[in-house]
Amino acid sequence: MNRWQNLWRFIPLFGLMMLLLTGCGDGTISAFKPRGPVARDQLFLMKLSFGIMILVVAVVFIIYLYVLVRFRKKKGDKDIIPKQVEGSHVLEIVWTVIPIILLLILAVPTVQYTFKALEDHRNDKDAIHVKVTAHAFWWQFQYPDLGIATAQDLVIPTGKKIAFEITSADVTHSFWVPSLGGKMNANVGLTNVYYLQADDVETFKGKCAVLCGASHSLMDFKVKSMDPADFDKWVAKMKTPAVIPADAQRGEQIFKDNCMACHAVNAQGLGAGPNLNGFASRELVAGILPHNDESLKTWIHDPQSVKPGNSMPKLGLKDDQINDVIKYLNSLK
Repeated sequence: MNRWQNLWRFIPLFGLMMLLLTGCGDGTISAFKPRGPVARDQLFLMKLSFGIMILVVAVVFIIYLYVLVRFRKKKGDKDIIPKQVEGSHVLEIVWTVIPIILLLILAVPTVQYTFKALEDHRNDKDAIHVKVTAHAFWWQFQYPDLGIATAQDLVIPTGKKIAFEITSADVTHSFWVPSLGGKMNANVGLTNVYYLQADDVETFKGKCAVLCGASHSLMDFKVKSMDPADFDKWVAKMKTPAVIPADAQRGEQIFKDNCMACHAVNAQGLGAGPNLNGFASRELVAGILPHNDESLKTWIHDPQSVKPGNSMPKLGLKDDQINDVIKYLNSLK
């Protein structure tokens, strides 16, 4: 008995720990900190639905407590059955109409914002069009109107609508940037459309929101929002071929012999693997590792140890060859 009494003492401690842990997390992947109009609309819907639920729960508990107090049997009372109200037309109308009203209050703005997220960008001639293709376990981004393609780092201008066409190359994935808007499935053979927009210059984290394989949890990407002028400069740089220094040309040849079959290094290049054009300017390696020589060496030496189930084979390069390839990749600015 004493053992159980001691365990009960830990309940307040566990409750306090749970309360503190609710404040932990990354603010860049929180739907409760919107950074764009789509995310703000969706947060409004979440608050609206939560408010309706709180209202319903409060009314039910108030009625429940009223009944407990009003009709409780007091000492000395005889067995009296309260007046029965079954079959009351008034009550039946009340508890039928009120839920319908609450559902309409939630349904009307939900439908409105849903169609707005799907269709609004079509009326904006200045929208930036981006085709997103999900792969196991990386993301490909094409800008068909701008003639460039990249991977893992999605770059967008602030204050402009980004019109997305989302599909998948293998299995079902889900494109999700919590700070900018809700998720959208990437399905094989189908194309889903919606738009996002960033208010300020920031870097956001994106994730795959559907279980898609062994490295689902590692299928991350970055969204960088820039001033429109800086975005135009980035597009121009992406179209400018990198100047390979003399000490990186040996690595360039090794790359061509072993990697070029899957990876492109030009503005529009698409292949079985990510386009590495501008690779040296990316913040992460394979979407998850810090961008440094040690991470690159680990990734090239054994990709499966970093992202199990990915499509990149173990090339079997020697250490000096890997170092040369790293020097070449670091020149792709």
